[in-house]
Amino acid sequence: MATTCVPDTTAEVNARIRAFMVARAGRELRPDEQVEYEQLITAWADFRHPG
Repeated sequence: MATTCVPDTTAEVNARIRAFMVARAGRELRPDEQVEYEQLITAWADFRHPG
């Protein structure tokens, strides 16, 4: 099961996204991994474009 954690900075989000994808290189994401990836992308977008 994926661990949900909200990163603190854009740089941290970028690093987590890169590490996440490197660890899964060469295969499709499982449904739980897709959810975690989408959470990371949302966090990245929130830091890039604060509301």
